[in-house]
Amino acid sequence: MTAKEWTGQDAARVLRRPTAHDDKYSRGVVGLRTGSARYPGAAMLGVEAAWRTGTGMVRYLGPERAQDLVLQRRPETVTADGRVQAWVIGSGTDAAERDAAETAALRGILNDDLPVVVDAGALDLVVGATAPVIVTPHARELDRLRADLGLSRTDADDAREDDAREEAALETAAAFGGVVLLKGATTIVATADGWIRRVSAGTPWLATAGTGDVLAGVLGAVTAGAVAADRVGLDDLAACAATAAWLHGTAGRVASGVHGGEGGPITALDVADALPRVVAGLLSDSIA
Repeated sequence: MTAKEWTGQDAARVLRRPTAHDDKYSRGVVGLRTGSARYPGAAMLGVEAAWRTGTGMVRYLGPERAQDLVLQRRPETVTADGRVQAWVIGSGTDAAERDAAETAALRGILNDDLPVVVDAGALDLVVGATAPVIVTPHARELDRLRADLGLSRTDADDAREDDAREEAALETAAAFGGVVLLKGATTIVATADGWIRRVSAGTPWLATAGTGDVLAGVLGAVTAGAVAADRVGLDDLAACAATAAWLHGTAGRVASGVHGGEGGPITALDVADALPRVVAGLLSDSIA
């Protein structure tokens, strides 16, 4: 099995340049319930990435320390509950430290009808969710999710092979009925109905702390924009996931390329800072 590569041309068809008739709601409103007292920076990184991708509004709901960091970095962020068109949950959280009230709030989101990007510390809540769900695990998180779904673990050696990763992503997506974005040097995106693509736009320099939080924010923004445009089918959400992975990987390459040659070290915020350039280039056909 070899999935088709998702390209810049594919991603360009998912994004939409705003017009004079748009407002913040028609461009998409993404809500993030992310970060924790232990990992407050994850909230700021995801919010920053969502804004930099071009969403109309970001709502952030989270612990006080994380909220303070978010507002220091992005004071335009709304920290009151209200209308959203897609959610991002779990980044920078630990299921073992989550209290009953937070669990109930997350389950409420997962049992609503809005698309939900489920990352990191909320992956344990995917089983039984009724909302349209996009999960964003790395290999170890995928194994834990598969165990929750009653599926076998992936073999350590096979997990390094893209064909085996594609099969695991498809099987996992089918088991819970949503979309899997399996992170790695090559990102695999698969759906419950057999849609599958691979994304190879990134750079090894992206293997650094916080870049997954940036990816989740990008995906939340792209998904909210799709919902605002009434593109809410399973294949639409998969296209959002593949586009987010392409934007994230390309932003990593752009940020790393600032250092010349084959690129140099980057941080998660470097990736977020490069996103407007990547989006602009994509919409003007100058990045392929």
